[in-house]
Order: sequence, then structure tokens, then C-alpha cells
Amino acid sequence: MSRRRIGFWYRLAAVIAKPPLVVLFKRDWRGMEHIPADGGFITAVNHNSYLDPLSYGHFQYNSTRVPRFLAKAGLFKAPVVGMMLRGIGQIPVYRESTNALDAFRAAVDAIERGECVAFYPEGTLTRDPGLWPMSGKTGAARVALMTKAPVIPVAQWGAHLVMPPYAKEKKIRLFPRKTLQVQAGPPVDLSRFYDMEPTPEVLREATETIMAAVTAQLEILRGEKAPEELYDYRKVRAEQRRKAEEKGPK
Repeated sequence: MSRRRIGFWYRLAAVIAKPPLVVLFKRDWRGMEHIPADGGFITAVNHNSYLDPLSYGHFQYNSTRVPRFLAKAGLFKAPVVGMMLRGIGQIPVYRESTNALDAFRAAVDAIERGECVAFYPEGTLTRDPGLWPMSGKTGAARVALMTKAPVIPVAQWGAHLVMPPYAKEKKIRLFPRKTLQVQAGPPVDLSRFYDMEPTPEVLREATETIMAAVTAQLEILRGEKAPEELYDYRKVRAEQRRKAEEKGPK
């Protein structure tokens, strides 16, 4: 399978974004040898800052295998941003779609054409108090099992020091100069799932396997162990609601 050319729009985006990234940040990049030289593949990336797409995107661009992100469809309606997103081949996700196969068909098609599709499996910025990855959504696993494409786990760390997630004051902290760390690991082994019916249980287990691989890469970057269990935001919210209902009105 061939590989997607970087193209005019991606190069234009790089011309705009790379100079300030090079000047403002130090880089600690590891594992680029795990990025496939050709053929379609998936990257699964943790998410702890709004700066993440630039940090990870810089790493991936320099590997010469540019990623296609899944982005909210509403962003494509913005005059300038939408034109840029379409130009660099990003994939709109229509959240109102009730058919997961339709929602990710563009991702499947891109991979089958030999492209890289980047997923943030958590679906949003992590709510884990220690900024470890949360439990993931099943989209990346679903596409991986449909295509049998390699899934490369990617961890990043440092962008949160510049732009903290959920900070009360959205203040960018550029100084002292921060280091943006990105590490790619070897492909996640999902082969045991290939001949299984993609039931919710199978997709959940495959997703847990992917998230465990991403977390393992982040452990290497941080030099510490992650919690035994991934933070599950839905369970935490459900527990908070249960306790609030037990308290009742004051």
C-alpha cells in the first residue's frame, strides 16, 4: 500500500506552526522508528492539554507520515479554520450519527488508502487527577479491527505545563522554556480479536488493550507507575450523582 503525500496545505500549516514551536519549546522525541514507513495505520494518543495536537502533530510531521485527525464536524463550518481542516484532509465526525460504522467510514477509507489516522481514544482531555490516560472510547478499536491496520500507541507529556487542562485561568505559561515529550511505541497486538464478532465486550477489551499500551509509553516518559485502574469519568460522575441523590435537598 502506498503512502499519502504531505501536500500543499499540510506544508503551509507546517510553515505557520513549526517556527514558533521550534523557538518556544525544547523537544524530547522518542520511538519514531515505530512509525510505519508505508501503508495505512492508526495512532492512539493520550490527551492532557489543548496544545497536544501541535505537540504530537510536530512529531508526526517530522516522521514524514502526516496524521489525519478526527475533528468535530462543527469546526469545518468556520470560514478559515474549516478551509484549513479540509485542505489538510482532516476527518469530520458527526456526533449526531447513530451508526458507528458510518461515523468512522472516512477513517477506514483513509487507512485503506495508506494513510495515518490519529485517534484520541479518551474522547476529551483527561479528567484523571494525575493526568494519566482515562478509559477510552471504542472508536479506535472498532476501526482497528475493521482494517487490521497497525495501532501505534503514542504518549505525550509537557504540553500541560504550557496550557493546563481545565485551568480556571486560560493562561499560557511559555517561560521558563518547556520540553514537549512525545514517545511512540511498538504496534499494539490486537490479533486475538481479529476473528471475533465485534461485540461491545470485544470492543471494550480491545480498547483497554490499546489504552494500556498508551499508558505504558507515558510511564516511560514520566518515569513513574500509573494507577492500577484507568480513571473512568462516567463511573465517577455516576457515583457523584448517586451521593447527591442520597443527600437529598438541604
